[in-house]
Amino acid sequence: MKLWPLAGLVFVQIFLGLAHWFLYLSWTHFWGPMSPAVLLGLRWTLGVLACSFVVAALLSFRSAIRVVSWVYWLAAVWLGFFNFFFWAACLSWVLGLALRMVLPAPTLAVVHPWICTVLTAAAVVAGLWGMVNARWIRVRRVAVKLADLPEHWRGRKALVLSDLHLGHINGVRFAERVVRMARELAPDVVFIPGDLFDGGQAHIDELLAPFAQLNPTHGIYFSSGNHDEFGDMDLYSSAMERVGIRVLANQAVLVDGLAVIGIGFGDANYPIRMRALLQELRPEPGVAAVLLNHVPTRLPIAEEAGIGLQLSGHTHAGQIFPFTWITRRIFGRFTHGLAHYGAMAVYTSTGAGAWGPPMRVGTEPEMVLICFEAVDGEL
Repeated sequence: MKLWPLAGLVFVQIFLGLAHWFLYLSWTHFWGPMSPAVLLGLRWTLGVLACSFVVAALLSFRSAIRVVSWVYWLAAVWLGFFNFFFWAACLSWVLGLALRMVLPAPTLAVVHPWICTVLTAAAVVAGLWGMVNARWIRVRRVAVKLADLPEHWRGRKALVLSDLHLGHINGVRFAERVVRMARELAPDVVFIPGDLFDGGQAHIDELLAPFAQLNPTHGIYFSSGNHDEFGDMDLYSSAMERVGIRVLANQAVLVDGLAVIGIGFGDANYPIRMRALLQELRPEPGVAAVLLNHVPTRLPIAEEAGIGLQLSGHTHAGQIFPFTWITRRIFGRFTHGLAHYGAMAVYTSTGAGAWGPPMRVGTEPEMVLICFEAVDGEL
């Protein structure tokens, strides 16, 4: 593993430890006196669960055996439920303090357990809905007007498959379902703007085998995301090429008159580097261009280079409430969906998969079918 992801895991572990301790204090406060044995069991259980996701994540980078996948899945599911338990605990304190101002102490003692029980039950329901919702992939159909679009591209369809996160949680059956849905849409071309893989150890050829059945007329094109670069990109690239996925590692190709450019996540992080790459890869005047850039950033650089459409993912639109708010604060109107930056269209997909908890609450997984149209007035 690289150093900065490891430092991130240390920070996450400290935060999770403190958050689980807060949950312990909340439950013991609102549910009243417990026996020493129950308290000890609760402390040990929450202590183990607090460490479970970081330990499972580290194991996932070392091994792809089934038991590691199960451990990772269980830890990720708990992390999702814990998110809702944490906010339920916060609300319990808020309501408890509010009721303290209007209720006598004896009545408050009776109400306290009910506050925590009802909110915790709501958290369980939210988590269960999130698991169902995360597997219900929607198909979005979007019309995009592209300047200088070749006449023979007008009305053609491009499928955007972002953030599948294939690995320990999204396995072969998930890949097969995605490919089956994709084939039914009969796209002319497929774009994968990053995070095809989750980054850990995986049976790569097995995960990618279903993609050999996806044969759009004008090919499949991939550009790396941050999770892809957590893993071995050389290994990933070789496996993708074997099933017909063209890897654009800071490269451009002309696809029947349409320029398709892919910039890797690492290079797109550096504005100077990205500007230099796009100056080299930018299309000739009068040629429509599509850019695969995993994160919906560096938009002024892309527009300046003459890009007509940038395809991104990464945000998951926040994936799970309340992170939906945070993501919106960071990416604004480019968090998800179709938006414009100057003359350039930007589509940010919420992604078909999920990272960490296999849940989505407040967001929806998607694959995006883009229908190309000419700009008004162009012949």
